[in-house]
Amino acid sequence: MHVRPATRADLPAIHEIYNDAVLTTTASYDYEPRPFEYRVSWFEVHEQQRLPIFVAVDDAEQILGWSSLSRFHDRKGYQFTVENSVYVAAAHRGRGAGKLLMPPLIDSAHRLRLHAIIAVIDAENSVSVRLHERFGFVQVGHFKQVGFKFGRWLDVVYLERIV
Repeated sequence: MHVRPATRADLPAIHEIYNDAVLTTTASYDYEPRPFEYRVSWFEVHEQQRLPIFVAVDDAEQILGWSSLSRFHDRKGYQFTVENSVYVAAAHRGRGAGKLLMPPLIDSAHRLRLHAIIAVIDAENSVSVRLHERFGFVQVGHFKQVGFKFGRWLDVVYLERIV
């Protein structure tokens, strides 16, 4: 397994991994799968803003997961802060793809001279919280019952890593 920058050819797999997470997890608070056109637009925005997207692939180049940095907010004062995303295909969770996808994000933030990376995580997603803590993220906020999915209220935690 290795990590490389994502290409347009990777978008169907990235799209599939995200939409599966929408339908089966609280990693995203979307209710409905996003259309493929959304993912193409998302990719183009990342290209324009020079923000990275990575994929973890196996020896056969099958995409096991992906990660990205995105603008945290559009206001000028947040220009040095980004939000990260890490998604791993259901069949490959727990095999180390997430651990491989984090370092290139942090390295990219350094290279881009960003100052802070924010992770917004469902509070019950202890695997994601531990993954981020392993890479130097610390919890800076806990919002109670701000999300609602699968018929229940959900808490969100904010973790931050100063680059």
